[in-house]
Amino acid sequence: MSARRFVLYRREDVSGLSGEGIVAEGVQFSNGKCALSWLGPLTSVVVYDDIEVVRKVHGHDGKTEVRLVDCLEESTSQ
Repeated sequence: MSARRFVLYRREDVSGLSGEGIVAEGVQFSNGKCALSWLGPLTSVVVYDDIEVVRKVHGHDGKTEVRLVDCLEESTSQ
């Protein structure tokens, strides 16, 4: 596996801080670790052990989803 990009897409902002739509960009490295860069006025970069941790921490019961960018681009270019 090589590194792959993803975004966090938020349908509802439960915290009132990050907004809705694409709120963060991320990359999952070949070892499974993920780096997540928050967009908007309160920016930070955070590293997580794997993509499931990102989903558990930021999913907010389905209000935010991880969307794999590279998979989307591959499926639309075929």
